[in-house]
Amino acid sequence: MTAPETNTSITLQSGKITVLTLVPNSRERIRRCLESVHWADEIFCVVDPNTNDGSEVIAEELATRVITHPYENAAAQRNWALPQINTEWTLVLDADEWVSPELTVRIQKIVASNNAADGYQVKRLSYFFDKLILHCGWHRDYNLRLFRTNKGRYLNRRVHSKIVVEGNEPGKIDEVMYHDTFRNFEEYFTTFQRFTTWGAQDLFERGKRATWADLTLRPWLRFIKMYLFHRGFMDGRHGLVLCGLAAFSVFTKYAKLWNLDRVVRSESKKQPGN
Repeated sequence: MTAPETNTSITLQSGKITVLTLVPNSRERIRRCLESVHWADEIFCVVDPNTNDGSEVIAEELATRVITHPYENAAAQRNWALPQINTEWTLVLDADEWVSPELTVRIQKIVASNNAADGYQVKRLSYFFDKLILHCGWHRDYNLRLFRTNKGRYLNRRVHSKIVVEGNEPGKIDEVMYHDTFRNFEEYFTTFQRFTTWGAQDLFERGKRATWADLTLRPWLRFIKMYLFHRGFMDGRHGLVLCGLAAFSVFTKYAKLWNLDRVVRSESKKQPGN
């Protein structure tokens, strides 16, 4: 699947950077996110119309530009916003993430450089139920978040979409950004339901169908990889719970994929002539 075409005809402000942040209900996290990038030339917040917990008020206070736009998914929302950015560089930051001081310095040096890459993978460390996870594979979490604005667009996927950057090979930044992920089961399962449904729909539209191995082996392999190979056991009970939930997420996504196929086949049989 290809990314939307980029617009290379726009003249962008050289050596300047915009931070792009989507704003859902995130009142307990959004302030830390935006305050960590107060140094940016622009802070562009795109608010979900369903946001109703005051996050939009904090965005108005701290960002230089705030727009409410109908939400389809994160990739579509960002692809809508990117052509409106007029700086050479864009840093994409989720509302539950924040930039470390060390990363701030590194980004500023890159933006000021004359020989920087066109995009950069940034290391991210995440908290799970208020504990910083240092294993489980999460310690190897690099995300392409910093890029030249006119060279990057997101793949058209509902969940876990990646950005495609035209140009040279992306660089890698080891100075970290932090991610305040799920604090409790209510937050986890709210996102779990949405992402497993979207993931199943994406797979179905790409022609994938759930097999016996998808429903049995894949979840166990995910657990073994995270808990044993990536030493999730060293994160204690947090690691055990995280790895178990990750395996269950894989199972649920493929179970939903199986159900999509089942429903479509059932409806097809009901059509006249079948």
